[in-house]
Amino acid sequence: MLDIAAELHRWCEEGRDFAVATVVSVGGSAPRQPGAALAVDAAGTAVGSVSGGCVEGAVYDLCQDALRTGRAVRESFGYSDEDAFAVGLTCGGIIDILVTPVPAADTGPRLVLAAALSAAAHGHPAALVRIVEGPAGLLGRALLVRPDGSYEGSLGPALDRTAADEARALLEAGRTATVTVGADGGRCGEPLTLLVESAVPPPRMIVFGAVDFAGALVRIGKFLGYHVTVCDARPVFATARRFPEADEVVVEWPHRYLDATEADARTVLCVLTHDAKFDIPLLERALRRPLAYVGAMGSRRTHEDRLRRLREAGLADRELARLRSPIGLDLGARTPEETALSIASEIVATRRGGSGTPLTGARTPIHHDVPAPLGPTGPIGSVA
Repeated sequence: MLDIAAELHRWCEEGRDFAVATVVSVGGSAPRQPGAALAVDAAGTAVGSVSGGCVEGAVYDLCQDALRTGRAVRESFGYSDEDAFAVGLTCGGIIDILVTPVPAADTGPRLVLAAALSAAAHGHPAALVRIVEGPAGLLGRALLVRPDGSYEGSLGPALDRTAADEARALLEAGRTATVTVGADGGRCGEPLTLLVESAVPPPRMIVFGAVDFAGALVRIGKFLGYHVTVCDARPVFATARRFPEADEVVVEWPHRYLDATEADARTVLCVLTHDAKFDIPLLERALRRPLAYVGAMGSRRTHEDRLRRLREAGLADRELARLRSPIGLDLGARTPEETALSIASEIVATRRGGSGTPLTGARTPIHHDVPAPLGPTGPIGSVA
């Protein structure tokens, strides 16, 4: 539900009664991932989506029922070949939905949800943990976990510490997933399924080189939800007037800026300068850091020259293999906008595990599973 945090935060501040339906698990080809949510207030206003349209009407009705009864409910939607008019997913997938009432008079879980929504709406990292499978009386219990491991709310005294540790690991990875633990907080006893929703600041896209192609890449980077920075050592080109949609425009040598700025495993670097005096010191540093994507523009001849220079600088083949150069997928792109689309397509494919090949005629999955992160004591149990 943190994907609609801004709207729900406003609803909480206005004192509205509402119910929220959250995707807690998916199977097969499903249009939305765990954490996607649809909320309905007492006046019938709806925000968000759980299926892209397939089952929205039925989920809307479940939300209204939850508002009337005050009870949380879990429902599964799939595809029925036997009944062509049954409510389900036409894509053939399966989604499980948790519907939770959030009345204004509630002084328990609502306070936790409101704090989580406020954090997400203001760009502060936090994880919301809810029990989504287990005894009916526990459904919807909530815990808010912060990056330092502190938490508020409660799932149950024996469970809070374990849930907080698991949530913190997922929060560090910026992931939303389900985790199965024992009701006593260990790996034994009656199993409970927790949904951990992570709210983290937008990932960064750093575009090095204030060239013609950079403007189009800034626009598509913002469209994809990145915090976009343009960096160039030449003040005549690196101006806010040339890149009004960028979050930041920095005048600095690229490698010095990378040394001084924050960049993590979600950060993507797009090097558009194709000038060795800028590129080589930058790439030498970038390819040694655990970044999500490092791409560099230039011809195949330029790429070969780059590889030679980077080897001379001491980079190993393992590090050089991370470099996406020439940057982008083969779309036949020529204009800055087409080139930006080519680069963005490669970034998405790298992030989601896609092949970049046409889906027509292919038998590969449309949606790819993301590898599970490590929890505090090893692989996170039963991560969806």
